[in-house]
Amino acid sequence: MSQAANGSSDPIQQLRKEMGFWDVLLFNIATVLGPRWIAAAAHNGTSSISLWIIAALFFFVPSALVINELSSRFPHEGGLYVWSKEAFGDFHGFVAGWCYWIYTVFYFPGLLLASASMSAYVIGESGARLEHDRTFLLLVSLGLLLVAVVLNIIGLNIGKWLQNAGGVATYLPLLMLVAVAGLLLVRHGSVTHFSFGNVMPVWNWDTVNFWSQIAFAFTGLELVSAMSAEVRDPQRTLPRAVYAAGALIAAMYIVGTLAVLALVPAAEVSTTSGVFHAITVGSIALKIGFFGILAALLVTVGNAGGVGSTVAGIARVPFVVGIDRYLPAAFGKIHPRWKTPYVSILVQAIISGLILLVSQINETMRGAYQFLVDAAIILYFIPFLYMFAAAIKLAKRADRRENAHAVLIPGGMPGVWLISTLGFVIVLIGIVVSLVPPGDSADKFGFEMKLVGGTVVAIALGLSLYYRGAWTKKSESSA
Repeated sequence: MSQAANGSSDPIQQLRKEMGFWDVLLFNIATVLGPRWIAAAAHNGTSSISLWIIAALFFFVPSALVINELSSRFPHEGGLYVWSKEAFGDFHGFVAGWCYWIYTVFYFPGLLLASASMSAYVIGESGARLEHDRTFLLLVSLGLLLVAVVLNIIGLNIGKWLQNAGGVATYLPLLMLVAVAGLLLVRHGSVTHFSFGNVMPVWNWDTVNFWSQIAFAFTGLELVSAMSAEVRDPQRTLPRAVYAAGALIAAMYIVGTLAVLALVPAAEVSTTSGVFHAITVGSIALKIGFFGILAALLVTVGNAGGVGSTVAGIARVPFVVGIDRYLPAAFGKIHPRWKTPYVSILVQAIISGLILLVSQINETMRGAYQFLVDAAIILYFIPFLYMFAAAIKLAKRADRRENAHAVLIPGGMPGVWLISTLGFVIVLIGIVVSLVPPGDSADKFGFEMKLVGGTVVAIALGLSLYYRGAWTKKSESSA
């Protein structure tokens, strides 16, 4: 590899520090906050309000505390992969990094299908029929993926503006939703009755399966840590942005769900585009129909930003693993002009596109979407088990006390054990309940087999690549 202009031949040293506090804050919002999760929560009914609060207290807060400690102690490119490797060695680091990357091939199709479904409302209420049109959804999904990939290969100096626009364009339509719901609530009251009793969890098969989605909706704050080498002053910037984004996201999930239910009965809320159906219903009632179209247009940009931020962050993991030679060396290549891990980004996009197409075979759109969501959750939560366990293991090291820049979990070792164990248990529950088919699944056994089989094959593929890489490294060192 030729030396970089800065005199370093290390690919990580060639990365450009393009992201400041506001870039990271908006990146986090674009990555984590999903209107589709608000729609899914509203469809689940009033009991989702308490589920949001439980998930925020027992999962989101512990996650933020652990992420801030680990990202400030180890502000290295690769994020969660590096933390797992530091705590448990190369093999476990690879398993965490591989699952963290491969989950995107299931996550992207689900995100893209939901994004395409929401974008149908750009043409108003008449676009509702398009949200069930398979051809429309596939074409829009692939178009969004292409835009995100191209902008992120060109570089973060360009790609970060998609993420920034995505953060703003995700939050603004939800503020519009809350405003419309608030006006109609004052004038006509809510279409849904709220009481202390009906906001408490109702434990049935649908709720059990849905709990994992509620927890999953709060994930993503760790993603930008994988890009630490591209963040200016990461030890200060990352924790501040995590806390600020976390508060904004948690508040909007709860208030947004209340707003949808105030406008539309739970049974009529689509699990993908329900937010924008609610805005459209509300804006028509207020005789400001353009409001719904504007919101749908904004959220299309927001969803593109969400895809872009995930492409940008996740691609850095196989990039670092490729440098470590546990994946083919091509993954560790930097684009000679744009200084981005372009091979990792391209491979990720191609596989995601193929999974998107395969997921449509013998499935309804809802069934395909649910399968993709559950498969993504299982693979994604495995690295979180490593992350919470790593916080406990690494807390014993002397550098925790000696690092003046570290943003530590409060309470000393008891605090670390309490927070990390709480997060670990919630994640483990999330994995288990993801295996439970939704109540309206037509073929529960087929759903289960596809879910388990897809997950096992994805992990087995990673392990085969790891052992190939380890054998190659061993052969070279002994030669």
